[in-house]
Amino acid sequence: MLDPRAQTLLKTLIERYIVDGQPVGSRTLSRFSGLDLSPATIRNVMSDLEALGFVASPHTSAGRVPTPRAYRLFVDTMLAVHPLEEAVHQLATQVQTRLQPAGPQQLVASAAQVLSNLSQFAGVILTPRRSQVFRQLEFLRLSEKRVLLIIVTPEGDVQNRIIVSNRDYSPSQLVEAGNYLNAHFGGQSFDEIRNHLRGELDSLRSDMSGLMQAAVEAGSDVMADNKESVLISGERNLLGVEDLSSNMDRLRKLFDVFESKTGLLQLLDVSSRAEGVQIFIGGESNLVPIEEMTVVTAPYEVDGRVVGTLGVIGPTRMAYERVIPIVDITAKLLSNALSQH
Repeated sequence: MLDPRAQTLLKTLIERYIVDGQPVGSRTLSRFSGLDLSPATIRNVMSDLEALGFVASPHTSAGRVPTPRAYRLFVDTMLAVHPLEEAVHQLATQVQTRLQPAGPQQLVASAAQVLSNLSQFAGVILTPRRSQVFRQLEFLRLSEKRVLLIIVTPEGDVQNRIIVSNRDYSPSQLVEAGNYLNAHFGGQSFDEIRNHLRGELDSLRSDMSGLMQAAVEAGSDVMADNKESVLISGERNLLGVEDLSSNMDRLRKLFDVFESKTGLLQLLDVSSRAEGVQIFIGGESNLVPIEEMTVVTAPYEVDGRVVGTLGVIGPTRMAYERVIPIVDITAKLLSNALSQH
C-alpha cells in the first residue's frame, strides 16, 4: 500500500511519537528517518499519509500524530521484536522469580502482578477455564453426620464442600465410597455421574446411595461456581499515563472497562482462540472501547491445552517492542509452571 519512502517516514513518526508524546514535524522526520529529503517533500508525503488515514494533524500543532490505522500497520509489518538474548534472559529470570507461589490460583494472580510490574501498565488475566470433570474425590468424616467432600480437578485445583448426611458413616465406608466413584467415574462430569447412578443406585447398598447422591449434588454446585473470571493488577499505573488520564471522559470509560469486565472477558476469550501474541488497538478494534488504549494478549496453556489468556492494558502510545516480549514470556512461563502442578 505504501512505497518504501512513505513506510520509512511513517515508521519514524510512530517511533518518535511513542518516545516523545508530541506531534512530529518534518524537521524531526528529516533528522531521524535517515532519508535525504527536503522538508517540502516530507510535507507532501505526510499529506498523502493523512489522506490515507495514517496520520492526523492536531489543531494546536504543525506536527502530526499516528492514527489507530497507523499503529495497526506498524505492529503488523514494521515492528521487529528481536530483544537481545541477555534482555530475554533477564526478563525470564524476573518472571520466574515472581511466579513462585505453589497453587494454580496463586500462580495466575502472580502472573497478573508480574505483567503490571514489568510493563508499568495494567496486567490482566482470564483465569483458567476449570474443568467440569474431576480427577479424584475423597470423603473425610468431620462429625457424626457431617462429611467433607474433597474434589481435585485435572488442573490440580482442590475444592471442598460439606455434606450433611442423614446417617453416620465410618471412615472405612467413606474410603469405599470414594474408591468406587474414582474407579468408575474419574475424568467424568458430575452430570454424567448423575445419569449413570440413576441406573446403578438400586444395585448399591441403600446406606451408600444417599451419600453418593449428596456427593453428586455438591460436586455439581462446585463446578457451577468454576466460571471464568478476569483478574486485573496495576490499574492505578494507568492514572500516570497522560494519554489515558488527561481527559475525564476517557478516564471514566477506562474505569468502566475495569468495573464491568464484560468487554475484557470478550476480548480475552477471542484472544484465547488465536495463537501467540495478539494486539488489540483502540479505534481499530471494536473490542477496545477507547481509542487511546491498546491491549496486548497471549494465551497460556496447561499440558498443551489453552486454558486462559493474559495481557497488558496500556496506552496506544506504548513501547511495543518491550511489552510484546513481556506478555509472550510471561504466558510461556506461566504455562510451564501450571503444567508442572
